[in-house]
Amino acid sequence: MDVGLIGLPFSGKTTVFNLLTNAKVDTALPGAGKTESRRGLAPIPDWRLDRLSEMYHPRKKTPATIAVVDVPGLSRSENGGPNRFLNDVRMVDALVHVVRGFSSDLLGAPHLLEDIQEMELELGLSDLDLLEKRRTRITSGKKITPELKQELSLIERLTDALENDRRLAQMELPEEDLRLIRGYQFLTLKPAIWVINLDDHAFQSGQYDDKEAIEALARDKGIPVVLMAAAMEQEMEELDTVDRAIFMEDLGIKESGLSRVAQAIYHKLGLLSFLTAGEDEVRAWTIHQGSTAKTAAGKIHSDIERGFIRAEVVAFDDLDKTGSMVRAKEAGLVRLEGKDYVMKDGDVVNFRFNV
Repeated sequence: MDVGLIGLPFSGKTTVFNLLTNAKVDTALPGAGKTESRRGLAPIPDWRLDRLSEMYHPRKKTPATIAVVDVPGLSRSENGGPNRFLNDVRMVDALVHVVRGFSSDLLGAPHLLEDIQEMELELGLSDLDLLEKRRTRITSGKKITPELKQELSLIERLTDALENDRRLAQMELPEEDLRLIRGYQFLTLKPAIWVINLDDHAFQSGQYDDKEAIEALARDKGIPVVLMAAAMEQEMEELDTVDRAIFMEDLGIKESGLSRVAQAIYHKLGLLSFLTAGEDEVRAWTIHQGSTAKTAAGKIHSDIERGFIRAEVVAFDDLDKTGSMVRAKEAGLVRLEGKDYVMKDGDVVNFRFNV
């Protein structure tokens, strides 16, 4: 699944992309991040892998990853239309809107609520345009089938929602309606997160302009809000592990904004991680919430899914408390589960299979 980073120019979006993916895009270049999309893989920070590495001393440690796309910043051409932003953003599965919450020599003081509203308006107008084009295509056809009549009725309801400043994701559409519009790629139907990119002091205090109004709007639209200070975190990334820990402790930061952003993206997409551990590798594997043990086995290898017998499962917290798989078994905390077992986040699994 692809996650698109969107935002107005100079919001720090490409800096966030660099932090998430360990890319080295030069954000000092004029127009950096504006002209074409960039792609990268973002590892999902997971302290459980560090703990498993202490237990197993593996040769390799592999975190879960998600694909991140740095979409061109939203700007307008001379004729008033949006740039290629809208074309590129339609191709992603979820949207992370990076909002400037710091003062800029070029743009002055931040206008967080206005910037959020501008982006929401642009996304909504784009969806309205799609609906109008589809309505015209249906009504200008020679024959309107019962299914097309049903789609026209849905188009009216969707249009009404957007004109009343509601995201389509707020409508809780039934599966039948979702099936009718699956090919539309509506922007306001995609999972979304707002990342407020603050300066150091605002990040430490957690206070910023229009905070209450933004949080109320986010609650209404069902959008998580995550704070980070991208410029500060870029400096932190240049430190070694020990110095970074000291730096965070001095500032009273328990968890980096980068980690919170990555985790928020992961969970907003309805994903979870199960873990495998051994002397060769400890690894986090990505699956959708609700996936069965057999489906999870297929993430590792199709042969394991095809020849699935049982899953040997222990919750990470139980393994962590006992300190080893042997002790977890002695305590009766390791279970044998069948193919229909629904996986939980943090399950440490060994699949038994025969092919």
